[in-house]
Amino acid sequence: MRVKGWQAACTGMVPQDHLDALTVAEDARQRREMFERAPDTVLNLVAEVGGTVVGWAALGPSREDDREPQDGELLALYASPDRLGTGIGKALMRQAPAAARERSFRRLVLWVLAANTRARRFYERAGFLPDGGSSDWPVSGVLVPEVRLGRDVTPLDAMAD
Repeated sequence: MRVKGWQAACTGMVPQDHLDALTVAEDARQRREMFERAPDTVLNLVAEVGGTVVGWAALGPSREDDREPQDGELLALYASPDRLGTGIGKALMRQAPAAARERSFRRLVLWVLAANTRARRFYERAGFLPDGGSSDWPVSGVLVPEVRLGRDVTPLDAMAD
């Protein structure tokens, strides 16, 4: 899902040779390594329809050195490309703040490609706003700009319809 999501959502934003080279096996290996480094700190949320996984989100402590311990990070949020616009992402986004609160996070941040306007609109509707953080991700000899979005986690979280 993550590989197909990247390939569908990032065409024209990330060098095509990078997207074409993504494989499910390599991505799964990298995810396993990342989660094994911090096995008790990453929470995976899964959306299923009829026993088929159609969405996935992961959150944990912020990976940035300058963040506070009560800062969490939405590490991933994906819906199957053929399910975009069906509410899968919204359902996962509704669960993320509650899960963050259960882990005593007061703030959630996430990183998104600066050019990914669809994802940015989705996150902004969920209350995530640019907080001034930015980075250039080097991909195949090209710098791809990313921006950090953040939001406070409050008990009254709800994603606007």
